[in-house]
Amino acid sequence: MISVFGILIIGMFVLVRVPNSAQVAVPTANLTPALPTPVDARSEFVADGRVIGVDVLRLDDGSLIEMAPWDGQSRYTIIVAGLDRRKDQSNEPVRTDSLMLVSIAPKTNSIGVLSIPRDLWVEIPGQADRDRINRAYFLGEVRATGGGPRLLQQTISWNLGIRVHNYVLVDFKVLTDLVDLLGGIEVTIDYAINDERYPDDNYGYDPFHLEPGTHILDGENALRFARTRHGNNDVLRAGRQQQVLNSIRDRALSINFLQLVAQLPALLSSLSENLQTGLDIEQIVQLALFAKDIESENISMRVMNFEYLQEYTTEEYQQQVLIPIVERLPVLLSETFGEDYAR
Repeated sequence: MISVFGILIIGMFVLVRVPNSAQVAVPTANLTPALPTPVDARSEFVADGRVIGVDVLRLDDGSLIEMAPWDGQSRYTIIVAGLDRRKDQSNEPVRTDSLMLVSIAPKTNSIGVLSIPRDLWVEIPGQADRDRINRAYFLGEVRATGGGPRLLQQTISWNLGIRVHNYVLVDFKVLTDLVDLLGGIEVTIDYAINDERYPDDNYGYDPFHLEPGTHILDGENALRFARTRHGNNDVLRAGRQQQVLNSIRDRALSINFLQLVAQLPALLSSLSENLQTGLDIEQIVQLALFAKDIESENISMRVMNFEYLQEYTTEEYQQQVLIPIVERLPVLLSETFGEDYAR
């Protein structure tokens, strides 16, 4: 599912319905791939007693990434994940269906957004063998209730070499409700979507078709636009998710920002069963106040594509996964987040 949450950071979830006549056209996202450098997160102690892999992470060059709260001036990075949760799975551990890394950089007045494919084959802390990155949250919840967000953050930091300060997790209902409250969103594609095997809530199929062109989508169809993957691949899918995120941002910014902030506590309370985050309201407002004034040209949105990935079939169980081409990743990370992305 699409990770809607640049919105929590950029304009905050919207409780006000906007008439369709106020629709703003959203340009197709300018996509380019991504992913990062490995980190040594073994359980070691540094001189001051902090634990590597828990309190700090050590990069290949020996430098440390400290896991500490944002000080209001330095980079703040959040992992945004859509949960593959259906109506009958409210109390079960689930996998993530999409991942976006959102990094806010006050020094350069910029935001970077990086989509990470769910089939990325990575090391997950505490696991003997590599696994798909979309299982990190699931495995954390299996180990201990509430442990999913922490393990997901650690997995991203471990494999990407970027400090992850916080998390936002949303399920399908958050996206559909949000888009409907906005009065729909506008998207543009130059190819046809013909997904006969789009999944429904009952483990069957609900075919989804969309012709090339510009479309105004309601919540349910925005979800299907973001989730569908049959007939193409995860790279195109991530691009559609970013286009939805971009469209939602434009719609949210067309509404009175102070009005949104005033309604934030009630809105977060109403979404509590479908949204998890380590951010408190004060942090959300501070980040939103910063992010809302970022110009579009200072927002870098990139998707990991096959320039940075190679397809691979595992020996065990013959799984189709994606392996990052590690030597190409540092440039991509720098272009997405800035040269200081690891600090």
